[in-house]
Amino acid sequence: MSADQAKHRDRYAVIGNPIAHSKSPSIHAQFAAETGEPVEYERLLAPLDGFVEHVQAFRAAGGRGLNVTVPFKLEAHALAHRLSPRAAAAGAVNTLRFDEDGIFGDNTDGFGLVRDIEVNLGVPLKGKRVLLLGAGGAARGVVLPMLERHPLEITIVNRTAQKAHALIEQFEGAAREFGCAINGGGPEAVDPKPYDVIVNATAGSLDAALPECDARAFGAGTLAYDMMYGAEPTVFMRHAESLGARASDGLGMLVEQAAESFFVWRGVRPDGAPVLAGLRAQLAAQV
Repeated sequence: MSADQAKHRDRYAVIGNPIAHSKSPSIHAQFAAETGEPVEYERLLAPLDGFVEHVQAFRAAGGRGLNVTVPFKLEAHALAHRLSPRAAAAGAVNTLRFDEDGIFGDNTDGFGLVRDIEVNLGVPLKGKRVLLLGAGGAARGVVLPMLERHPLEITIVNRTAQKAHALIEQFEGAAREFGCAINGGGPEAVDPKPYDVIVNATAGSLDAALPECDARAFGAGTLAYDMMYGAEPTVFMRHAESLGARASDGLGMLVEQAAESFFVWRGVRPDGAPVLAGLRAQLAAQV
């Protein structure tokens, strides 16, 4: 990149609190290098009561877009003038794009999950039986992108059955549109035979806690996917492997949702595979 080009790079950032741990600047720097897009990307720490002001200041200074992480995804949803269908369904926004029409809000988390499962892990969701553990914001953000892949069935299970039923009701229409059965409730709603894919959308792995789930749901043909990731396998991954299942963490989801954000901003989709491989190597070195 020439000095002249460097002067005219478009500014993007990830905003959150805390934010120092974020891998997004490294990921997007690699995407920019790979695609040749004139992008610079930074971290923005916003006070818990100052999200909107920080977004507006960044935009006024010429910023082109933001990734949004905890705890601001609901505020980003409220701030956007327009929403993608997947952001509207999720009720949360992790990607903001600033253009002549105002602020566009999107949610790329579910896309990132689906792409990691189907492309990186080689498990197509079409015709599959899927068990989704958890009914909070993380789960809500991935239901529509999964339904769009035409699975046979999605069962949503949550410790508080009422939350699972609310999520099922929200997506019943979309499930009919995509020819997918959707059901669930409390932990007793888990079918006592192996699912094709089990997604842990609870935050249990942060506290080394397992979601309540019948052990018979895991089998040799099951992909057990934890949205969390770390230097070592999560407690959910170890549990799944002890029951004969294949397990994966959510590092690929992180990379693929970032690649989709990059596409939303630039109209160019970077290849996440080399970035994911680099992050895996970094994590392995920490063990």
